[in-house]
Amino acid sequence: MPFEITHATTPTPGGVSEAAVVTGPAFAFVLDGATATGATTGCAHDVSWYVEQLAGLLCAQLLTQGPASLREILRTALTTLVGEHGQTCDMTNADSPSSTVAVVREHGGSLDVLVLGHSPVALHRTNGAVEVIVDDRAAYLDSYAEEAVRGYRNSAGAGGFWVAGAKPEAADQALTASIPLSQIHQFAVLSEGAARLPERYGWSWPRFMAELSDSGPGQIIAVTREAETGTAAGAFRGRTHDTAAVVLCRPSQTAHVTQTSVETRS
Repeated sequence: MPFEITHATTPTPGGVSEAAVVTGPAFAFVLDGATATGATTGCAHDVSWYVEQLAGLLCAQLLTQGPASLREILRTALTTLVGEHGQTCDMTNADSPSSTVAVVREHGGSLDVLVLGHSPVALHRTNGAVEVIVDDRAAYLDSYAEEAVRGYRNSAGAGGFWVAGAKPEAADQALTASIPLSQIHQFAVLSEGAARLPERYGWSWPRFMAELSDSGPGQIIAVTREAETGTAAGAFRGRTHDTAAVVLCRPSQTAHVTQTSVETRS
């Protein structure tokens, strides 16, 4: 990938990281646990285990499957993962461990993008515009009561939303795009917890991308934590803090990044 890649992750303050960041020679992705804290999952494994296993399987698929579409690659990884723990765990439980997925891949002169669940990819185009690709279906539920959300999760019914979990067909519901690399100046792959400055705290996406480019992923997370600390209880729906993961890809002087980097804890 003709970009210089930097990344950072931090767990929810006082908690354990449920995110994974993986970068390779032609791809990068962020996974972020999407199962409610304290939910009865019917699974012997926790969300961190699920995220780590999916990260390894997805990385292997991206390294070996060549021209397969990102949806096909994700579906294969999910099918394998469900098979690995389906004999001991209840795969029918709507709260079984799950994750959001945000993947970018260089392929045929374009940047392929896949997002599933609320982990966005922000593209800073060469014309100066910032385009955000995000699966925000969970932001428009009719109800956020615990039982209602359980019914909407990975449901083919109207008003539902999808995450990577016990149903491999969730991959077919992911949002995808393909953008010529010649039109992209830089881009970022984010967990939901790392996108809060523009999504909660009034930053524009161009401001976010400029600050990210100037100061780096770690500083963006630090500024996010400062904003969260000053937030009154109940000001926003959901948790005050969340695991934050940021991957920044900027123009590189070299042709390709040749190593594979994996980070699941910080």
